[in-house]
Amino acid sequence: MSVYGLHRTAFDSCLVAVIFVASAVTVFLVFYAPSSPTVWFIPPSFSASSTIFSSTKPYLSSASPLYFPAPLDPSPSSSPAPVPNSDLIFTFQQDYQGHEPFVYTSSSSPAPAEEGDSIASDSKAPSFTAVRGNSVNGETRMQSGDAKALPSEPKAASVLTKVDEELLYAKKEIERAPIVYDDPELYAPLFRNVSTFKRSYELMERILKVYIYSDGPMPIFHTPQLKGIYSSEGWFLKLMEENQKFVVKDPSKAHLFYLAYSSRKLEEALYKPNSHDMKPLLLFLKNYVNMLSTKYPFWNRTKGADHFIVACHDWGPYTTKWHPEFRKNTIKALCNADVSEGVFVRGKDVSLPETNIRMPKKPLRDIGGKRVSQRPILAFFAGNMHGRVRPILLDYWSGKDDDMKIYGSLPSDISKKMSYIEHMKSSKYCICPMGYEVNSPRIVEAFYYECVPVIIADNFVLPFEELLDWSAFSIVIAERDIPRLKEILTGISLRRYIYLQANVKRLQKHFLWHSLPVKYDIFHMILHSIWFNRLNQINTNAQ
Repeated sequence: MSVYGLHRTAFDSCLVAVIFVASAVTVFLVFYAPSSPTVWFIPPSFSASSTIFSSTKPYLSSASPLYFPAPLDPSPSSSPAPVPNSDLIFTFQQDYQGHEPFVYTSSSSPAPAEEGDSIASDSKAPSFTAVRGNSVNGETRMQSGDAKALPSEPKAASVLTKVDEELLYAKKEIERAPIVYDDPELYAPLFRNVSTFKRSYELMERILKVYIYSDGPMPIFHTPQLKGIYSSEGWFLKLMEENQKFVVKDPSKAHLFYLAYSSRKLEEALYKPNSHDMKPLLLFLKNYVNMLSTKYPFWNRTKGADHFIVACHDWGPYTTKWHPEFRKNTIKALCNADVSEGVFVRGKDVSLPETNIRMPKKPLRDIGGKRVSQRPILAFFAGNMHGRVRPILLDYWSGKDDDMKIYGSLPSDISKKMSYIEHMKSSKYCICPMGYEVNSPRIVEAFYYECVPVIIADNFVLPFEELLDWSAFSIVIAERDIPRLKEILTGISLRRYIYLQANVKRLQKHFLWHSLPVKYDIFHMILHSIWFNRLNQINTNAQ
C-alpha cells in the first residue's frame, strides 16, 4: 500500500470518530439540557443613562443599570430566569405637590398582575407599561416580580388610555404652536403669547370633555347663584351644566371632572352666623370627596389632579384644607387667589374673575363707557371699609385732592348727582384695592365701564395671569406705594393712557357673561385656563 493510502485510511477513521462524538453530544443536549435557555441584555433604548420623563428633570436614575430577561423561546411554558439584581430601583423627583408621576418600564413579558389589571397581550416583543411605584423619601422602589410592592390604588399596571394620549398630543401641539401674525378675533398685545393661546383654545374646542358628578345635595350642589359679587361660580355652574359641547355622560371619555358645588351656597347652608366656626364646611367637603373616591375610580386614578372646582366666596380656598389630596392636587378656580396663604398654587390653580352681576336676566346691562375726553376724574373709589388696604387709602386721599374721588360708601348727596357706575364711566383710573381678601369685583367692573383698573393687592394672582399681559391694560401698585398714588398716575403719559384705555375696550369681551356662551367670552376663558393649567402638569416626554 502506498503512503497516500495509509494517510487516507487514518483520516477516514478520525472523521468517523468526530461524527460519533458530535452525535452523542447532540443526543445528550436534547434529553438533558434546559428547555428554554435565557440570555441577559440591556435593550438599546433603555440604557442606564436614559431619561424617560421630563426634558428638564431626569426622572429615571442612572445609578443602576436596567436588566431585562429575553427568553429565546417565548413559549408560555418557559420558566423565567432569575433577575441578577432583584431590586430594580427607579428614582424620580416628586411630581406636583406629592402626586406620583407615571414611570415607564419595558419588559418582554408582563409581570404578574392582580385581577382587573391591564397587561400587554403580545409576549414576543417588548411592551411598554405605565406603572406606579411606592414612594419613599422621593424615590420609587419596585421589587421585580413583586406585585405587593405596588399600591392597590391606582392599579398596579395600566396602559395609557385614549384620554391620556389626547392630553399628551394637545400639550405637544401647543408647544409647537404656529405663529399668529394677524387674527381678527384676538388682539395680540393683550396676551403673553397669542399664538400659544389660539392653538390651545382650538385644541380645547376640539378635544376637551368634562364629566360633571351628579352627586351632592341641593342647594349646595347644582344650584347656581347668578346675582351678586359671587356670581362667577354660579354662572359657570349654570353654563357648564347646560353645555352640550364639552360635557359627556361617559366618565371614561373625560379629561376633566367637575365638582359642581357652590362655595356661597355651602356657606349659606352650613355656617352658623357669628360662630367663626368653619369646621362644618371643611368636614362636609372632606366627606364628599371621600365618598367620590370610594364610589368612583376616577379620583384615585390621579389623586384628584384631573378634578376641578370653581369657587368665588372668600372662604373657597380654606374649605379644602381638611382633605390633603383635594387641597394639593385638585385644580381650584378661585376668586381668592392669594399665594401667601399656601392654598392657591400659581401655575396649577386658576384665578377666577369676580363679577358683580346686578340683573341676571340682563348681565350685559350698562356695559360701555365714555370716550377719553369725557373722563374728567383722575381716580375714583367708593366701597365699604374692610381689610388692611382700604382704610390706608381713605386716610391718605379722602377729601384731600379734587382729582382723587376717594370715598368709603358713596355719600347719598353725591350718588344723587352721579351714580357709582357713572363715576366709573367718568374716571380715567378706577382704584381696585383689596378688601378682606385680595380680589375685588371692581377690576371686572372697570373693564365693563372702560376705565383703566389700578390694582392694589399684594400677593394677588391676577385673573388668567397665565394667558394675559396685565401690563397692557392695567396698573398694579404695591400697597406701600399708596401715598404716591397720584404721583404714579400723573406720571403716566397721555399717549400711554390712551393705549391702556383702548386695550381695556378690546379686552372687555373676554370678561362678559352671556346666557348662551360665545367664543372667547368669560365662560370659555375660565374653562380654557383650567384646561391649560391641567396640560401644564403633564410631561410630553411620557410616552
